Amino acid sequence: MLRLFLRTGLSKGCFFTGACLSIAACTVIEAPYHITKGAVTTAAYAVEGSYELAAGTTKVAYRIGKFTYHVAKAPLQWPLTSNIETIDGLPPKETIRQGRVKTAPYTVKGKTYYPMSIGEAQTYRATGTASWYGYETSRNKRGSMTANGEVFDPEGLTAAHKYLPLPTHVKVTNLENGRSIILRVNDRGPFPSDRNPSSGERIIDVSARAAKLLGFYDKGLANVQIEVIQLQKG
Repeated sequence: MLRLFLRTGLSKGCFFTGACLSIAACTVIEAPYHITKGAVTTAAYAVEGSYELAAGTTKVAYRIGKFTYHVAKAPLQWPLTSNIETIDGLPPKETIRQGRVKTAPYTVKGKTYYPMSIGEAQTYRATGTASWYGYETSRNKRGSMTANGEVFDPEGLTAAHKYLPLPTHVKVTNLENGRSIILRVNDRGPFPSDRNPSSGERIIDVSARAAKLLGFYDKGLANVQIEVIQLQKG
């Protein structure tokens, strides 16, 4: 049986995206996970480890508790889920192709956003409004690409954040009903829309499935707490 454990206040031995870092404090999820390599597809990307995507073309799946997380590189011709103009000063697809997205600055509607470093993200915790996204991508018959080049799946356990490194795993708790879930941050957003500029003040966009599991799909918004977690093989 797969089990999920939370530990806080550890001084060392915390793992973040496959790297062992010594930090003052962090939250660790010891998650027995299974890696499942899928069929090779078309582009020039590969998956290394449990949730890092690099050169080659492979799909990967890993488990945290009772949930399975699927990761796959999207074909470069697919449209992005958001209107990112540049990443690291280059056209987004070129930066994605070069694998330079993780903490790279990016521009949306003329505004440049500067993601936090991996070190800064270690102790990140925030409270604010969450929304869900993905309905607008349904008109893309081929599919849509997240800001780090992964396939966007409304039924996946994923999220978009303006400043966290890509990818990062976060524990999201709906403060209105106490429900929590671990999500893989692999996209950028939410950004202010022309019709609703205040939407840019939201701190996270989650997938449709995540919103359902957190209990705010119908409502559309929820007050949540976000906490970066570290994955370890249990």
